[in-house]
Amino acid sequence: MASENDDPACRRWPHRLYGVGDEPDPRFTLANERTFLAWIRTALALMAAGVGVEALNAAAGTGSDPLRTSLAVLLLLAGVVCSVAAFGRWMTMERALRTNSPLPPPKLAPILGFGLGLIGLGALALLLISGF
Repeated sequence: MASENDDPACRRWPHRLYGVGDEPDPRFTLANERTFLAWIRTALALMAAGVGVEALNAAAGTGSDPLRTSLAVLLLLAGVVCSVAAFGRWMTMERALRTNSPLPPPKLAPILGFGLGLIGLGALALLLISGF
């Protein structure tokens, strides 16, 4: 007699995802996981850049520069947002694959694209103001 715990969907997390739809082609699931890992790598790079900017700020020995600290905080926040949104995107895509519904548009890409563009402009302004 099979119990509810024998169902493979019950052993996989998140249960609310694996309890719906059918098992998709493994190639699509693995591609979804690769995309998730790419977003996580992007998040790590953003956070490393934020830590690096703040480390340079500390190494300059001229005291804390609020512009550099602001840039570091923005980079760290972008990394956190990217990391959290990557998991949500993975779940949304996996659910669409399992229910054979159309894939949703990427919400994270424009946020990161425009956000990083603004951060880049801030970094450029910082370089011009501080005289390199």
